[in-house]
Formats: sequence, C-alpha cells, structure tokens
Amino acid sequence: MIAISQKHWTGDVGELLRVNEGFVLAEVDPSGTPGYEQDKAQAAEDLASGAQQLDEFQERLFAQSRVDATNAAVLLVLQAMDSAGKGGIVRHVVGSVDPQGVAITAFKKPTPEELDHDFLWRIAKRVPEPGIIGVFDRSHYEDVLIGRVRELAPHDEIERRYGAINTFEKQLTDAGTRVLKVMLHISSDEQKSRLTERLDRPDKHWKYNPGDVDERRLWPMYMDAYQQVFDRTSTDHAPWHVVPANRKWYARLAVQHLLLETLEEINPRWPAATFDVEAEKKRLQLT
Repeated sequence: MIAISQKHWTGDVGELLRVNEGFVLAEVDPSGTPGYEQDKAQAAEDLASGAQQLDEFQERLFAQSRVDATNAAVLLVLQAMDSAGKGGIVRHVVGSVDPQGVAITAFKKPTPEELDHDFLWRIAKRVPEPGIIGVFDRSHYEDVLIGRVRELAPHDEIERRYGAINTFEKQLTDAGTRVLKVMLHISSDEQKSRLTERLDRPDKHWKYNPGDVDERRLWPMYMDAYQQVFDRTSTDHAPWHVVPANRKWYARLAVQHLLLETLEEINPRWPAATFDVEAEKKRLQLT
C-alpha cells in the first residue's frame, strides 16, 4: 500500500474541507489554507512529490481493472465560479498522470438533443469506467445552480433534481465509483482581479467571456444556490468539499491531497501474474 505524505499537513485534510451538517459557505475564508501552514515554494515541492504518488495510484487502479474483477473508479466533480481555477486543477493535478487512465468532460450548454432528455441523461453517458479517474469540469450541478439563479427551470423541478442527484450518485458509489465533489471557493474581489488580468493580457483574451460580468452581478444569488446544493446534496456516500481557492497553489495541493486520500481508500494493487514468471524468463532467453 502507498502511504501518502502528510509531512506538511496538519489534521485530517478531508475532514477539514468537508461539508458537514451546519456548514455555512459565507464563513469560509477564500484566502485560507486549512491544514497547511507552509508557503507557496514548499507547496510546489509537495505538489511535485504528490504527483509521483498520484501517478502510481492511477497506474495501479488502471492495471487492476484490466486483470481483476473490480469496478473501482474515481469521479472528481469540479464546480466553481468562473476563473476559480478548474483548468489549473485539470492541468497541474490530474495532468500529472497517464492520460490513458483519465477521462475529462467539460459540460457546456445542453444541446437540443440533450434538452429532450432528463438532465442526468448526458451525465450518465460520461461516468468513468472501472480503472479510470473521471473529471467533470462543471457537471450535473449546473442544473441546480444556473438553473436556480437564472430560473431556467420551475421551482418544483429544481427541487426534484436535488433528489435525483442524490439517487444517481448513490447508484454510482454502490457500483464502485468513488465520487469526490469539490467546490473551488474564491472571493468576488479575487475573481475581479483575475478577470482584469485576462483583459490586460492579449494572450488571455481568449479566456475572457463578456457574460462573466453579467454573472458577477448575481454573485449573492450564486452563493445562496451553492449553499442550497451543499445543504441538499452533501451526503455520506458523496460529500462535498469546499477548497479555498484565492491561492491557486493551495487549491491545487488540496485537491491533489483529496484525490490521494480517495485512492488510498481504494488501495489498488498490482495484479498478480497470470503466467509462470520464471518459465517466461527462460523462454525469453532462448529467443
């Protein structure tokens, strides 16, 4: 079993960031670094060290699924306000493992075909297969966040969706998929700073969306919608974790650590050879 490094972490990281009963989003400091008391330079070293562990965990998970009868998989759900750093998590955390063992889906505005089905129809088609780390860059939660704030669905339908999501995620976990749900939490001021940078730099213009300004005006409503999501869908089988993300280096390190903890719980093992190793060594020497 791989023992993940706890050298610079204090306390139970998963529990420190987990949404439990009584959780209040407004009380979370977006600039905080819960459980980590080191600086950015040390975080970079720890991220590199964790990348090696994550890579081995992922390879074991993939190898085990190809030989043994296991349904183990991981689904990382990333939700956040625009510019919070989801892309950085995908690039700097998930990007450290073999891409063959990863399936990344960035859900966009539903197509006409998708709108003809229940909101979970397109989600179910993208859940990870055994041995795979799946990543949802935005997810089914858009349908109870934007759907609620922008009134894209009736109140009764939004209420139905909370229950449908809980049922759907329970089915996933019962089938062997670990569901890790993360909200990257930035402040309104930090988002404004990041959007300003995108406007100031020509190489960042492609990342800027004028609609982001319209969404900023609805910030309090989105925070209320996220609180509802946490109240209604943070369950024992698929709890939410809120990661302060004003400091990108902390957010990346924390999400990596949560992934490592999840994989450590699965404890994937190298599959045993299905052939006589010594006999194969002798045969190979004769060729």
